[in-house]
Amino acid sequence: MKSNPAFFLIASFCTVLKVSGAVIGTNVPATPLTAERVATLPAWKNYLENSVRQRQADQNFLRAEMKEHGVKQNTEPPKTGNAKGIDLNNPAAWYGGAEARRIADNLVSFQTPAGGWCKNTDFTKHRRAADEMFGALSGSLFLSTNDFDRPQDERWSYVGTFDNDATTTELRFLAKAAATGTNNTSLCAAFLHGLDYVFAAQFPNGGWPQVWPLQGGYHDAITFNDDAMLHVIEFLRDVSAGQNEFVFVPPELRAKADASWKRGVNCILAAQIVVDGRRTVWGQQHDAFTLQPASARNYEMPSQSSGESGTIVLFLMQLPEPNSKEVAAVHAAAAWFEKTKIEGKAFRVVGSESRKLVDAPGSGPIWARYYEVGTDRPIFGDRDLTIHDDVNEISRERRQGYGWYRDTPKRVLEHYAKWAKAHPPEKI
Repeated sequence: MKSNPAFFLIASFCTVLKVSGAVIGTNVPATPLTAERVATLPAWKNYLENSVRQRQADQNFLRAEMKEHGVKQNTEPPKTGNAKGIDLNNPAAWYGGAEARRIADNLVSFQTPAGGWCKNTDFTKHRRAADEMFGALSGSLFLSTNDFDRPQDERWSYVGTFDNDATTTELRFLAKAAATGTNNTSLCAAFLHGLDYVFAAQFPNGGWPQVWPLQGGYHDAITFNDDAMLHVIEFLRDVSAGQNEFVFVPPELRAKADASWKRGVNCILAAQIVVDGRRTVWGQQHDAFTLQPASARNYEMPSQSSGESGTIVLFLMQLPEPNSKEVAAVHAAAAWFEKTKIEGKAFRVVGSESRKLVDAPGSGPIWARYYEVGTDRPIFGDRDLTIHDDVNEISRERRQGYGWYRDTPKRVLEHYAKWAKAHPPEKI
């Protein structure tokens, strides 16, 4: 039989792909919330207009302050990688002391006119000065051409945000300090202003963006990443209960918080990804308008996300009286976790090769951070927008600098075993 050169070329190419892993796609940017998308929807149009007005008001405030004090260039406040110094675990009496009051006054001074806070800023050092920005700069250190993480304005980014526990952490601290005694009028006012910020940031469908006023890009998406939206829901749930540090919150605002967090839960249920008529889990972020999974940074693709989905399910299993939709969501997600678990593998440093996925008999289960919707195969992104089906084929920098595997669903399945007995699935 005569050989076919084209056949061997194709066969050789396929063999290379099988051995080395394939580039299976290119990531595309998330769609921001725009006037064109919401033009015919009054509630969404009003939401977007409020966001635009508030962003302008925040910027005008800072410009006016600079002019009043003769400041030509803003300085950057101290930077940190987390909510450094904002400790929510001290004894209740500590929040009535001098150190807690000093930090609380600092927080009030850094609160944006909208009522939120920036991220990655150490608010414990000092009160905000007239020449300081509201928060430390939070831009990526690896920006490239057409980078999804490039802000519209590099000096006005994440002002304010729910990312990295921002805003909800500051509000919880203020509540603890405000509830300790007298002469706390300014702290109570700042807390209530922040509560209004949380209400204003909520989308008409019940979700929350990562940044508000809206910043554009993936920041406009409903953000489950790092449990941002979940932290907002838990905060509002605690406010609505009116206990402990939240006793000073007026009844009408507690009722508003109660309705708000429950709308948030309904949004979570509506966003659960459905494949071939079956519910699965959730993405890191979902389009605010369509609720479809959306991308974020260059290496974060629209997908099913194991880590964020795990914490969502843990939250749903904590609900004291879950309704039928909540119960069905948990059962569906648990089934997906069981289906997609990875046994006998570990993601760890291998010699000088940085971290790699390797055989590890007896290890696991673990889950890939991202799974392709429809196939449930693990997928991995890189800074050049390429999407891969093998984590060992992405760049060394991304293998080293990102958590590509999670074990959160393991805790979910452990809790689920007991929870399912008390909440059996409904028979159809």
